[in-house]
Amino acid sequence: MISFFRKALSSWLVLGLLGLIMIAFIITGVSNRGLGEGEVRAGGTTIATIGRQKVGSLELQQRVQAAFRRAQQDQNGLTMAQFINGGGFEQVVETMLAGTAVEQFGRKQGLTASRRMVDGEIASIPGFRGLTGQFDENAMRAVLREQGITEQQLRQDVASDGVRRQLLVPINAASHVPGSLVLPYASLLLEERQGWVGIVPAAAMAGGDAPSQQEIDAWYRAHQAAYTVPERRVMRYAVVGTEQVAEQARPTEAELAAAYKAAAASYAPAEKRDITQIVADSEAKAQAFAAAIKAGTPFEKAAAAARLTPSRVAAKTKAELTDLASPDVANAVFGAAKGGVTAPARSAFGWHVARVDAIAQIAGRTLDQVRGELTAKLAAEKTRTLITEAAQKIDDGIEKGANFDELLRAQKLVAVTTPALTANGDAPDQPDYQVPADVRPLLPRAFDMTADDDPVVATIVPSERFAVLAVTSVVPAAARPLAQVRDKVVADIIADRGQKRARAVAEAIAAKAGGGQTLAAAFAAAPVKLGVPLRAGGRRADLTQQGKPVPPPLQLLFSLAPGQARVLAAPGNQGWFVVKLDSIKPGDARSMPSLVEATRGQFSRVVGDEYVSQFANAARAALGMKVDTAAIARLKGELAGGAAQP
Repeated sequence: MISFFRKALSSWLVLGLLGLIMIAFIITGVSNRGLGEGEVRAGGTTIATIGRQKVGSLELQQRVQAAFRRAQQDQNGLTMAQFINGGGFEQVVETMLAGTAVEQFGRKQGLTASRRMVDGEIASIPGFRGLTGQFDENAMRAVLREQGITEQQLRQDVASDGVRRQLLVPINAASHVPGSLVLPYASLLLEERQGWVGIVPAAAMAGGDAPSQQEIDAWYRAHQAAYTVPERRVMRYAVVGTEQVAEQARPTEAELAAAYKAAAASYAPAEKRDITQIVADSEAKAQAFAAAIKAGTPFEKAAAAARLTPSRVAAKTKAELTDLASPDVANAVFGAAKGGVTAPARSAFGWHVARVDAIAQIAGRTLDQVRGELTAKLAAEKTRTLITEAAQKIDDGIEKGANFDELLRAQKLVAVTTPALTANGDAPDQPDYQVPADVRPLLPRAFDMTADDDPVVATIVPSERFAVLAVTSVVPAAARPLAQVRDKVVADIIADRGQKRARAVAEAIAAKAGGGQTLAAAFAAAPVKLGVPLRAGGRRADLTQQGKPVPPPLQLLFSLAPGQARVLAAPGNQGWFVVKLDSIKPGDARSMPSLVEATRGQFSRVVGDEYVSQFANAARAALGMKVDTAAIARLKGELAGGAAQP
């Protein structure tokens, strides 16, 4: 229920405003350049002016296309026209204008983002991490190249996002909801309902006479979209991956020797220790614990008496323990004998007292002994570098005007041409075609391109595999001729008849059940043989736990009054549910403070979201905003191919 209220407000807008810039770039590739006042952001014609800041149509186009790509990942086969007509375009416009207003308002108040903050944000972006889990400049360059973004643009965008967050994060967090508002909603989660659910399947209804030609023609005209093949792309691509650079990536003996020398400490003889420790928040507690051990109390028993939790740390060298805790702790542990207990030693976490459980001597390893793992590590590093360099060379060739075939000849690559594919990889003209693993990641990028666009470098696996990609032709969406889909049309007409008859039967049953008859009796008296209704119900909290979707019939059960019966369409036109509510047992959350606090947290987020939304509106009003609705409508129509209504 709380999720309904969140959706009813502006959570999508708030997520757009508060979302970190790394999400926008690494997932969507949206460009939000932090330009000076008076410049048109991202170019194109001016669609809005906020204060003295102009917002351009190109930026809006980039944002809509990026949002569309995200939506396609969740809904295969989604077209741009469907996305726009579903409201996606307006959401992008609203988020873009609100974000610009908040940023400009913040800068007007003197807020800035330091270079150190920008560096930190960039280094923390997950998509920029290499195999070691640390920031990798090559990984960053690969991602930016994939998105067509320069490092300077990234820095500008991180700074812009930093300004917005300085304003919006405190506003979002400054929300408190009183208990008088929270308790009734928390109690609703404990409300218990019981009722019945039955189904009238469309398949149980007779199909009737075969459809006439006139009926077939009328149905086909009215439902042409159902028989339309989506827009398709014919792609040419050539892959560069580990197999193309394997020979060059093989480490030389000199490289292996140098890497072994650089990591000599890792391969030298070492001593490792297993310990059990407690960490106290004061020296006095640690001293008292150590005194209890010295007096003969077992370690675990002394920890329980002091209300301290022992933890085990296994197989650590002195250097590793120093990094994990502190030099004082490491010195104490490695100065004790096996079975001994250390004196209290301090770290940033508190005061440690440790028992040495085991001591292991690790023999050193020669270059020959580590040759295999060192070879694999160096080969992986060289492979990433070589692939990044190859992508950069192709990028340079594209910038110099080389066409697809010239790019492939320069890199000695072989092109592959696909059939005409839909956005989800189907090939309607070749039903047996199986989309290769390398092609599927390229589809979103291909559907952002036209046959007139230059080739692009498209990532398949970051830092490991990419493709040179071109679109050779775009096949517009078109309905299949009636002759090709006649059997399907006839089947759909018959199924529709059954669905309509099933609804009439279901509504008659619901009328009887709502008039006082049991649902089981109403089903038994139906003109066709139906199954027996099933008992259904439970508490709201139980039905919604663990984020599982609640079946639609149960959702309907929680909107009815006792004795009331309603009809609900079953998924996929399979028939109609009939739902009847028998009883309601009210909930009382006063005995469950944890539930009340959880509900308060959800409401606080709703209130915080509303604060952010209202602040964005106030920023726009304070700066003054002029919007060219005609220019926005034109772009909307162009993106939808004329399918969207301005």
